[in-house]
Amino acid sequence: MAHINLLPWREERRQERQQQFIVALVAGVIFAAVVLYGVILFADSLIDEQSSRNSFMQREISVLNKKIKEIDTLERERERLLARMQVIQDLQASRPKVVKVFDSLVRVVPDGIHLNKLTRQGKRLTLKGVAESNARVSVLMRKLDKHVEFDESNLKVVQRTSSADNAIRNFTLTINESEPKKEEDEI
Repeated sequence: MAHINLLPWREERRQERQQQFIVALVAGVIFAAVVLYGVILFADSLIDEQSSRNSFMQREISVLNKKIKEIDTLERERERLLARMQVIQDLQASRPKVVKVFDSLVRVVPDGIHLNKLTRQGKRLTLKGVAESNARVSVLMRKLDKHVEFDESNLKVVQRTSSADNAIRNFTLTINESEPKKEEDEI
């Protein structure tokens, strides 16, 4: 008798397809897992690379911050030195000023006026003295106003010592020294 298979051929084929589907599904899951693992590794490598860049940038920023602090310190030192140099230059420029002021006072004081006291506070001079008349004090003030070493003069007090016509007058006068002229090379 002939060998007859009683199982339907469709059932075999269905099981065969189901096995192929399971194999394909397992292969797909394995492939997806490998791809996912690769993507995760790639993302981790990008994160590590960015982290190393960030740490490098932080180190460089700290180095630059130190340099900025040094520059600020040097700038402050430079400003301090420039201020000192300016003070020294001003002192050198004004050093002969006192001599010029006294020399100018000797030349400006007219006959009939005697200076008793001269005080200096900064650039302000206060002259106290005696004069034979008010006109002599006026002449002194005009000469002081015209002189290059002095700015405008201000008369504070004029007092007569007695009521006689030939009485002397005590006066107090203030003047400011003029600014020293800067040379054109210093501009």
